[in-house]
Amino acid sequence: MKLILDSEERNIAGSRVKIARLKNNMTQQELAAKLETLAVYIDRASISKIEQRKRIITDIELLALSQVLNVSVSWLLGLDK
Repeated sequence: MKLILDSEERNIAGSRVKIARLKNNMTQQELAAKLETLAVYIDRASISKIEQRKRIITDIELLALSQVLNVSVSWLLGLDK
């Protein structure tokens, strides 16, 4: 099945991933390394694409990002302020 999106944006959490990463004083490379400890392998370039909303985020990746960045999944999705 082909994925059909009406916009260029591939996720809704990317901008909040960046906010949380910067709030934690973490580089994209450091975030990638911390995700790796949870067996979630996202390289620095892919993190950049996620933050630019150019890459889809899987549910497993979203959960790991929330754990590493110390925020809720709801916050990353923009459901919590």
